Amino acid sequence: MAEFVYRPVIGLARTMFKVWDLKIDLRGAENIPRSGGAVLVSNHISYLDFIFDGLAALPQKRLVRFMAKESVFRHRISGPLMRGMKHIPVDRKQGETAYAHALESLRSGEIVGVFPEATISESFTLKSFKSGAARLAQEAGVPLVPMALWGTQRLWTKGHPRNFKRSHTPVTIRVGEPMDAPRDQYAGALTRRLRERVQELLEAAQRAYPVRPRSAEDTWWMPAHLGGSAPTPEQLRTAQAH
Repeated sequence: MAEFVYRPVIGLARTMFKVWDLKIDLRGAENIPRSGGAVLVSNHISYLDFIFDGLAALPQKRLVRFMAKESVFRHRISGPLMRGMKHIPVDRKQGETAYAHALESLRSGEIVGVFPEATISESFTLKSFKSGAARLAQEAGVPLVPMALWGTQRLWTKGHPRNFKRSHTPVTIRVGEPMDAPRDQYAGALTRRLRERVQELLEAAQRAYPVRPRSAEDTWWMPAHLGGSAPTPEQLRTAQAH
């Protein structure tokens, strides 16, 4: 039943990509397994990241079930769609329920999408990773597939207006080779290696990105270490502390 909902949503997303005239550069889609369970792990810089992460799996004819905050499932429009596409609600007060749901999906051969930073990075750099993705892969006996997105923050991100005009915005997607998740390995060490792989892919996506800010006002989407005006992680921590 789920695919009667999922496939039309994919069609709608592709139509919107054409309307917005997005320039999507996807490399490494062949690294997503054609069958069996896997945990797809991505950086998180935009409200639309799950759409582009899902897009990366389509060449392998796979659909991704994303773990998303429970409030999205309560919305009168997004809720029925999220449930229909078999995405996984995450209530942070009862995380074990979402974990069990994701584990069941993986064991039944699904790909589960996880954002291990848990929230959008307003600095557009990688935050620390929570260990849930690694633990899921270990317990289900499936690989971790690292990936990175760049450019999606220019469409819609935290603290900035949406840009859904015909903007010709490039979006760069890089998918890395699957990583084994041995059960006898410490989940923290595996998580650190996973973050390193995502960091490498993010840097590759940034190097391949075909445009630079047009003016000083347009540097907001670039991280500070690359010459942009996005707040640094330290500045964000200071602001949150006050």
